[in-house]
Amino acid sequence: MKDNKVTCKDVVSHICESFGEDLNSEKCQAIKKHLSECKNCSNYFKSVEMTINFYKQYNAELPDDAHERLLKSLGLS
Repeated sequence: MKDNKVTCKDVVSHICESFGEDLNSEKCQAIKKHLSECKNCSNYFKSVEMTINFYKQYNAELPDDAHERLLKSLGLS
């Protein structure tokens, strides 16, 4: 079975791509540094990672527009 674990690097990379930034850019380096120093953000980051892993583990079926609705509700669309 393929390991679907999402790593911190994967998430930071996705965040940086969403900003249109290179993983080694100043902004992405600042994000990495902040996550390593801020307990609140680090805990949030871990909870998102766990949610993704649970979702993948249970392979839940969602409506086609669920992803877009989630992004919209989070203010990320």
